[in-house]
Amino acid sequence: MFKDIRIPKRYGVMVFALLLCGLSAFFLHGYFSTLSPSYSQFKQWVIQDMVTDLTITETTIKGTFNPKAEPGGPRAFKTGRVHDPELVSLLEDHHIEFKGSTDGSASQAVSSFVNVLIFGLVAWFLWKTCNDPNGLMSVWKSKARMYMDRDIDVRFTDVAGVDEAKDELLEVVTFLKTPEKYTRLGGRIPKGVLLIGPPGTGKTLLAKAVAGEAGVPFFSISGSAFVEMFVGLGAARVRDLFQQARLKAPCLIFIDELDALGKSRDHGHGSHEEREHTLNQLLVEMDGFDTRSGVVVLAATNRPEILDAALLRPGRFDRHVAVSAPDRKGRLAILDVHARKVSLAPEVKLEAIAGMTPGMSGADLANMVNEAALLAARHDGTSVGPRDFDEAIERVVAGLEKKQRVLNRSERERVAHHEIGHALTALLLPGADPVHKISIIPRGVAALGYTMQVPTEDRFLATRTQLENKIAVLLSGLVAEEIIYGEISTGAHDDLRKATDIARRMITDYGMSETLRTAAFDSGPSPLFLQKDRAVRPAGYSEETASGIDREVVRLLDKQKACAAELLTRFKPALEAGATILLEHEVITGAELAAVLEGFRPQPA
Repeated sequence: MFKDIRIPKRYGVMVFALLLCGLSAFFLHGYFSTLSPSYSQFKQWVIQDMVTDLTITETTIKGTFNPKAEPGGPRAFKTGRVHDPELVSLLEDHHIEFKGSTDGSASQAVSSFVNVLIFGLVAWFLWKTCNDPNGLMSVWKSKARMYMDRDIDVRFTDVAGVDEAKDELLEVVTFLKTPEKYTRLGGRIPKGVLLIGPPGTGKTLLAKAVAGEAGVPFFSISGSAFVEMFVGLGAARVRDLFQQARLKAPCLIFIDELDALGKSRDHGHGSHEEREHTLNQLLVEMDGFDTRSGVVVLAATNRPEILDAALLRPGRFDRHVAVSAPDRKGRLAILDVHARKVSLAPEVKLEAIAGMTPGMSGADLANMVNEAALLAARHDGTSVGPRDFDEAIERVVAGLEKKQRVLNRSERERVAHHEIGHALTALLLPGADPVHKISIIPRGVAALGYTMQVPTEDRFLATRTQLENKIAVLLSGLVAEEIIYGEISTGAHDDLRKATDIARRMITDYGMSETLRTAAFDSGPSPLFLQKDRAVRPAGYSEETASGIDREVVRLLDKQKACAAELLTRFKPALEAGATILLEHEVITGAELAAVLEGFRPQPA
């Protein structure tokens, strides 16, 4: 329908001529709609009370017809003025309003000039609109940004921590460089490659690296740039994108956030007619082009579970590459890449930093290195040291330090006991993550203190005992408050939310219930890489089962709370001693607290 929006020059001339005729007719309409009677005819109209609103100048008489006696046709008239001393008396006798005016030739000239100027500006604007590819009609054009091979300086050496994904994409690079290697054997490169992974893991960076390694043009666009409120606009942009890509082949098309465009078309995810038209056009284009032309489509998403099935079948995005969060080895490789740009102190050990940052994505690590460099510059340092990295990690994990948020003495004491409760329980429970640091310095939006635990190794599975111990550590802060003060405070709300979420997942997702049958009670596709909102119970099981799940969650939370209470009651002196030290220093390490705890452990007989 809109394959070629730009109007050829010959059609632009025709449009311009038609506009000229139309505007000329508009301006001349006033001239031809005015009568020019003789002076004697004008006097007859006056006698017959047919005219009103006269304007008398030195040379002309202008007026309009009386609506009650209008003869039909034009309502205005204009006649030449004749020397007639009786005219004024005649007009007064017939009660006709009239006024005098100077010669209007000058004002007419100005009015004509303004009309011609307006006409010229309108004609110029319409001419530019029809012939300028960046003008008003460019809304139908693709919004993809095109990078030529000389503009892309990203290579695979700049991407670390995702070695498996790079190995998968090397085949695409080889095809774009030497397609005959595959075509001579009858092979066919995948038409589309879908990069799947959490936010910040380097999916867009990988796509740029593929284009940079292959030395081909790179078209980059977001999935949301296709979807508009005007029907047909998104589909036209898809057609234009693939048309441009074929002209620049071999090249690479990268569609970021594909889920904004490719959501499943069933009504479970909502229906949007324009988005569906755009998705259908993308499916047609991917099915209709031949990869032997040298056009490869890459896309990225962190919501693969909601993509339309037609996008994922062979012939469209038939190769899926997982770009997961890096492990310890991957984090070290990423830190090596970003550390090239900063001046590190000799005592900085990137291996230790990689061990302290489990779960961080490539973007998080890049931000952490940058924060450390900024902190070193703020302190006028000559290099980035370990203390800068420690502070940067705390900023990323817990937020900015709130120096102006001053707590009163009773609140500081309560926060100190709360955090020591977390740390002591983590030290006492077997298999819990080691405690790295305890602080009562407020950070972030609402954190009045925090306990930082650092796992000794990356974990991809969690046992029931490990999850129960994690719940016990989360609840031990409010348990410590109950032991010392006899009641809890609002500071435990985040711990309660996290503990409840873990307990509910154990019951509904992992089959770790003692009373309910081993089954998964969650329904619908769950986000693989994003947090799911569990505020609303999903449909899929009965109210009786829902009540059983709620009872099981409460039972599990009560059991782990009792476990934490037993430990902290037994080591209450260590709890009080640790809180005293924390109040004095505001920050202590896990090793310092462990030394305090050793002094209160029962000695073997």
